[in-house]
Order: sequence, then C-alpha cells, then structure tokens
Amino acid sequence: MNSRFSDEEEAFRREVLELLARHPDAQDFYEGGDKAAVRALYAELAERNWFALSWPVENGGLGLPLSYEFILWDEMGYALAGRPPLASGIIAKTLIRFGDEAQKAKWLPPIRANSVKFALGYSEPEAGSDLGNLRTRAELRDGRYVINGHKIWGNAHTADYMWLLCRTGTQESRSAGLTLLIVDRNAPGLEVRTDRHFDGHVFSQVFYTDVETPEENRIGPENGAWRMMTAALADERHVQFPSGRARRDFDDAAAWLKARGLHTDPVVRARLLSLRVQLAEAHALNLQVLSDMCAGRDAAVSAAMSKVAHTDILQAIARFLMDVGGLEALVQTRPEDPALTWRQTMTESVGGGTSEIMKSIVARQRLGLAS
Repeated sequence: MNSRFSDEEEAFRREVLELLARHPDAQDFYEGGDKAAVRALYAELAERNWFALSWPVENGGLGLPLSYEFILWDEMGYALAGRPPLASGIIAKTLIRFGDEAQKAKWLPPIRANSVKFALGYSEPEAGSDLGNLRTRAELRDGRYVINGHKIWGNAHTADYMWLLCRTGTQESRSAGLTLLIVDRNAPGLEVRTDRHFDGHVFSQVFYTDVETPEENRIGPENGAWRMMTAALADERHVQFPSGRARRDFDDAAAWLKARGLHTDPVVRARLLSLRVQLAEAHALNLQVLSDMCAGRDAAVSAAMSKVAHTDILQAIARFLMDVGGLEALVQTRPEDPALTWRQTMTESVGGGTSEIMKSIVARQRLGLAS
C-alpha cells in the first residue's frame, strides 16, 4: 500500500480546500444545515465537472484516477460539507457499464450536471441487508413494468427518480430473480411517507401500488441486477466511508474538551491517545481500499474491514465524550455538540451494510471460516 499521493494529486487537494474555504457554511452532514450553501457548493462542483472525475472521457468524464474522487470526498467529509451523490457514483457507473446508448444519452448529462436526483430503492422492512429476500415485485405488461411493494430507509422525499431493485423472478430465485428499474418519483400510485431518525435526519418509506414505468427504463437484462449491483458497489468502495469524517469528529471532540479544560486530565489524555491510534488504523484501512482499487485488486475484504473500523471509531469518539463530558455532553445547543454526534453515529452500524454483514465477509473471504 502506498500512503503517499503524487504532486498532481496534492495539487488537486489544494484546489478542493480552496473551494471549500469559499463555502464555509456548506454543511450537509447534519439535519438543519444551510441547504442554500450546500447547493451553491454542489453547483460549483458541477461546473468543474467534479461529479465525473473518474468517468471515462467518452462518457463526459475527466478520466482521472480513483484517487481524485477519494481526495475530493475525504476533504468534503472533513468539512462536513456533504457526501458523494448516489447519482454520480453507483447509478452513473452502472449506466456507463451496463446501460444502452439511449440510456446513457438520456441520464448521464443531467447526472453530471447534478440536475437530477436519485434515491436508492433497495432495503425493505423485511429485507434490510438480505436483499436476496426482497419482495417488491414488477411484472412486464404490454411494454411497461407494473410495480407493487414497499421500500424503506431511502431519501425518496428529495429525489426525482427511484433506482429500484425489484423482483421479477420467483421468490425462491432470490438474487437471481432481481431487476433494476428507473421509476419517476411522481408516478401515479407511488406514495412517499417520511419519518425521522433519532438524530433528526429524515428518511422515507415508499409504497408502490400498481406503479408503472416503461420497459426502456430497465437497466440491463431482466433478472440480471445482482451482477450489476455487485459491480457498482466495487466501483464506489473507495468513497463510501472516507476517514475525513472521523478525523473531523476527533478534532471537534478534542476542541470541545479543551474549551472546557478537560484536556489536561491524564485519563482524558490517555483516552484521546488511544482514539488517535484507532483513527490511524481506520485511515490506513481506508487507504488500503483505495490502493486495492487503483491496482485492480478485489477490494471486498479491505472495504468491509474499513467499514467496520469507520463505524467503530465514530462511535468510540462519541461515547468517549458521553463518558467524560458529564451532563453538558447530553445537552444539544449546536449541530456539532456531542449529544447529536452520539445519536448520529448509532446509525453507522447499519447504513451501507451492517457491521455483522461486514464481519461475515472478512470471516469468509479473508479468514476462510465457513458460515
């Protein structure tokens, strides 16, 4: 693993930092952030074509190495400015690899311009991490798919289209009977209901009742979604959980403790040192994922290890503040205060694949343990 970036990559990092310095109010990691500032930042990202940093040039991208995407979203994470849009990552790269020419011409330009928003329609109430068990069904009738089912945990309330994983085979076919469809969020019969996590973030439940989408909105072959999803996940592992967010949480925690005179306590100092070591481990695993992907190696195991380390350090930082901060740590007056940070990190164990699933990948593929 090479932990050093090239001079060109570091020059790009400086460009990113200069851009973020011009948008100091853009913070999209916490509910209630300045959405206008975030939109202004993302508009400039689009102007620079930075949503297509690693897309092939023939598809409108800049054709740069994956390291440039990593640097961008790692620094965006440290600034709490925002996460990689689903559209320019998982969705665009699936279209580039598996879409037909008409689909690429229709969807890639607005995705690159960040003028169209997608929500993932994967998880269901009874099929969270076990997507092979999902039950939302689509049937092809006279050139249109008719969809019935129920999805949860997405951001459909902010999207224009759903990137829907649905069943077109039998229930027994599991992953071999799944299909990817693009569905207009305003299609008749599609109902979006919102609720809130305990950290304040809004999430959606989506109900499909005889919702229709044209056959040309199917991506790839019918019953062929699993291979495409696996490939899309591999495309995005290097930016899914950048360690910049964890470094920011650590720095904010250290500043919070210092502002209250707690940083000189020997127990606090020892705990901070231990957390710094854990943070370095998470960062190293993050770089291992990037190294594997840049070298063309399978990054499934390193990405699973990185995800677990990312979850563990974020939760450890937040719990540490709960331990040493006393009652003041339980009161939220600002988004960055420990109380909200703690509540937000609880969902890290689930989002993007549960810790149990990640550990099972490591156990089977790295340690050779049978399930």
